[in-house]
Amino acid sequence: MKKCVFSVSTLVSAIILAFTGTAAAQYNGEIAAFGDNSYGQCGVPSPNQEFSGVAAGWHHSLGVKTSGSVIAWGDNEYFQCDVPAPNSDFSAVAAGGRHSLGLRNDATVVAWGNNSYGQGVAPPSNSDFVSISTGWHFNLAVKNTGSIVAWGDNTHGQCNVPAPNQDFIGAAGGFGHSLGLRSDGSIVAWGHNYFGECDVPSPNTGFTAVASGWYHSIGLKADGSIVAWGRNDNGQCDVPSPNSGFVAVAGGADHSLGLKADGTIVAWGYNFYGQCSVPSPNEVFVAVAAGRFHSLGLRGFGTPIRDEASTPDALLINSVHPNPFAMSASVVFQSPGLSTVTLEVYDTGGRLVRADELGSFAIGQHAAAWNGRDARGLELVSGVYFIRLRSGELMASARVVLVR
Repeated sequence: MKKCVFSVSTLVSAIILAFTGTAAAQYNGEIAAFGDNSYGQCGVPSPNQEFSGVAAGWHHSLGVKTSGSVIAWGDNEYFQCDVPAPNSDFSAVAAGGRHSLGLRNDATVVAWGNNSYGQGVAPPSNSDFVSISTGWHFNLAVKNTGSIVAWGDNTHGQCNVPAPNQDFIGAAGGFGHSLGLRSDGSIVAWGHNYFGECDVPSPNTGFTAVASGWYHSIGLKADGSIVAWGRNDNGQCDVPSPNSGFVAVAGGADHSLGLKADGTIVAWGYNFYGQCSVPSPNEVFVAVAAGRFHSLGLRGFGTPIRDEASTPDALLINSVHPNPFAMSASVVFQSPGLSTVTLEVYDTGGRLVRADELGSFAIGQHAAAWNGRDARGLELVSGVYFIRLRSGELMASARVVLVR
């Protein structure tokens, strides 16, 4: 990958979000699990570290490691935790009612677990997939061409993607309904609609992410606000105030999760099992997932910002500008004098989408550029991403919004 670095002499803007290697509390890609643990779905296997993505099903959980392997735990009645061999080269995971999906680096999908409706097998034309999602007994996967492939239970028409099946950049599945996010920021909904979970509120514009609960739907707007609709008997659609600063969303059976730009999780809705009681410390989270009665939060790499982060031996991101950006973003950072620095880009699911070796930097302020493309040089879709600079044990991260 071509190195794109230049020096600057002035400090620009304010710190958006930074994790450094100088504070006391150290994180290393660990998962925080909370809520119902009747099936061990909150018992993250040891070692709880080096995770880059998470997913929560009915009573089981999945985590993908930075090495590309998948770890599964919880209910295994239908073998939804028995990852097929070879357990390698995975980039993302999704968890359904009692089945699991994995997306490999070669853009193919692997499915396992309950197969009563054909949801436990790979889709036809198994290639060129960029994202995956699961419902109760069905699956949704987005192709790099912008079409959605849906398979499994179709009792409510949840697998009948409305025409034109094109320009989709994301999808989410609930109990019997589906959501598709188009590149123009609009949401298409189809399937079960008894609670109005397919009635997208106006204006149906400006969405950057979607998530689905059992009978409710969640959309994240580009301005950082959340819109939720559908069944609301437990307040799962009542987004807590202030409804701002969100970068990712997730939906459980009757509860909802939102990830803030400052790395904290906000949870609301049904909380009988503590699935909305985020454990302390509520910080440094980069991804969220919600199951039936349990929740998962993925903490990033590095440490939360502290007063001592201004010391000379800290690696700091001072700003990312412009932000939002369309073509290229400049990452302005402070170096304590480093021999090697790597720029990494993650999506809101915790998936590493690009890594560039930048080289060495003297003490002082410098900048690196990211052009909004993945490791293959392909343009990424609009949305929120996390940029991380890493040098040995020193790390710093920032949130950036890509708008096409």
